[in-house]
Amino acid sequence: MAYKVLIKPSAQKDLDALPETEVIKILLKISNLASEPRPIGVQKLHDQEGFRIRSGNYRILFEVNNSGKTVLIYRIKHRKDVYR
Repeated sequence: MAYKVLIKPSAQKDLDALPETEVIKILLKISNLASEPRPIGVQKLHDQEGFRIRSGNYRILFEVNNSGKTVLIYRIKHRKDVYR
């Protein structure tokens, strides 16, 4: 069963600020989360809730709710800024 992918407004704002070529790559990664919420290469975050996947120099932070079948994207930033 597919998961529903939700993007918080703050993550959408992060996405809108990125170059178009990066946005296309990131949206592809996000759409793949609907079918596989924990793909190969996903990392559990140590100091906060959730997971992260990489897309080039950018990181996509998200939480998975298995009971509600949802994936919540809450941050999309460059790797040097994402964990601040």
